[in-house]
Amino acid sequence: MTKRRIEDIVYELARPIIDRKNFELVEIEYKKEGQDWFLRVYIDKEGGITIDDCQSVSEELSDLLDEADPIEQSYIFEVSSPGIDRPLKTDRDYRKNIGKPIEIKLFSPMNGKKVIEGILKGHTEAVVEIEVDGKPIDVEKSSIALIKPIVKF
Repeated sequence: MTKRRIEDIVYELARPIIDRKNFELVEIEYKKEGQDWFLRVYIDKEGGITIDDCQSVSEELSDLLDEADPIEQSYIFEVSSPGIDRPLKTDRDYRKNIGKPIEIKLFSPMNGKKVIEGILKGHTEAVVEIEVDGKPIDVEKSSIALIKPIVKF
């Protein structure tokens, strides 16, 4: 079974559990690292995810995964928070970060820079709107390798 198909099956199993708990399903990742395969489910909620939240989802989803058995090889299963500096992927991620500083890494330089830092002003399906040094800049999403919040501690 393909990696994408496994992620789709896990999504269908996880979605009802996560919705019932009023969490957000951020991402499902199935990948090989070294010799081991990992199945990771990233969840979030307003105010942040706790270890107990991860454990409750893990227990329920683990039972469903055992029952459905969509993965042939052995794997390590994890449920976790994506972290406060996670890449922006969903519309909700963008909305939560409007007015906040972000970092954009580009595939190719734009105006001589491959990394742009600015304030997120908005986004559309095709463009991220930021403000850099008081000037508005539109960055095509197709040119973005990574976009994430700038977190200062």
